[in-house]
Amino acid sequence: MAAITNRGRTRTGRSRPAAAAHSGRLIIARVIGAVTAVVVLILVVGIALVLLKANQGNALVSTIHDAASWLAGPFEHMFDLKKARTETAVNWGIAAVVWLVVGRLIARVVAP
Repeated sequence: MAAITNRGRTRTGRSRPAAAAHSGRLIIARVIGAVTAVVVLILVVGIALVLLKANQGNALVSTIHDAASWLAGPFEHMFDLKKARTETAVNWGIAAVVWLVVGRLIARVVAP
């Protein structure tokens, strides 16, 4: 947080309203970054559960699998591979990378 000096300006030369707006944009960018991290984490954990053949009857495994499947929806069947588990891992992995890049770009636009 920038310290306020006399004449209504911060040490960085910004006016008080500009400093407050910058601070608000930083908070929004951090929230976007956190949401992006959670989305990518769900996809990566989902990939691990698929590759490790986790029991789909388990409530936690089922919930993570459903969430990852929903997040990777547009990327389903992007590549049709012979092994279903490998296909899921590749398609969901691409989804995770795209989510990460898009989330970071949006956060950077919000708070350059």
